[in-house]
Amino acid sequence: MKTTIEKADILVEALPYIQKFRHAMVLVKFGGSSMEDPVLVENTMRDVVLLESIGLKPIVVHGGGKAISAELKKQNIPVRFVNGLRYTDEATIGIVDDVLHRQVNRMLVQFGESAGGRMAPISGKTIFVAEKMLSKDPATGETQDVGFVGDIVQVDPAPVLAALEDGKIPVITPLAMGRDGHIYNINADIAACRAAEALKTRKLVFLSDVPGVMRDPADEKSVIPSIRTDEIDTLIREKVLSGGMLPKIASCVHALQCGINKVHMIDGRVRHTLLLEIFTDSGIGTQIVRPDSIM
Repeated sequence: MKTTIEKADILVEALPYIQKFRHAMVLVKFGGSSMEDPVLVENTMRDVVLLESIGLKPIVVHGGGKAISAELKKQNIPVRFVNGLRYTDEATIGIVDDVLHRQVNRMLVQFGESAGGRMAPISGKTIFVAEKMLSKDPATGETQDVGFVGDIVQVDPAPVLAALEDGKIPVITPLAMGRDGHIYNINADIAACRAAEALKTRKLVFLSDVPGVMRDPADEKSVIPSIRTDEIDTLIREKVLSGGMLPKIASCVHALQCGINKVHMIDGRVRHTLLLEIFTDSGIGTQIVRPDSIM
């Protein structure tokens, strides 16, 4: 058990970071298997509430893929993937809409409120405008339909800014309305990046089920602490970055180009990982920065 003095030392170490990021917007994307453990979810939302309580302005964008898959299975709706994307037909988008709002978003909001936070559930349908996305087969180059999966083309940050101004913590679903009036499923990583760009947040933090970018995917101790955007092409050639990490990295780079200061990828399975990343000298996970950033 830590002594009282050791606890005080931790607060002293955090002080310059609290001062540095006071009033700064920090967008947290919460997803992956870390969302399957209610204890981890509760702890994470408590940490988010703590950020707000000491003067930061946290915003949460969440995923929900596992919960969606479970509900589709329960209702005997077949799941099909095209080039790694969930094919989203009329029946599936209805399930996605319902699960993200009634289950996942509600759970996060309730945990935040139980920790004393003032939460603002926000549907992505009210802030994101999307166009239908088509997928390209990496082998043949053929364009393929993936149903109601969209790419965000417009963001209205006003509802999020209004919630922050009112002292609330926005919790946003990764859905969008299309210009055709239909609901579109949005990759939560992309939704987080687009929201961060529009809001010009100080930081963008991805909480997932990996400890960061690993040089050796089989060795969690091989996490790369910091990556400059001009190093990414080399890491792709070396296969350090591959598969599902590629679209996430591309979105991160775009967010940095649009003015985000830093992007962090950290392990949501680690208790207080968010606080460790923001408020300690050593940090945790991988940060992605522009070449001209001061480390």
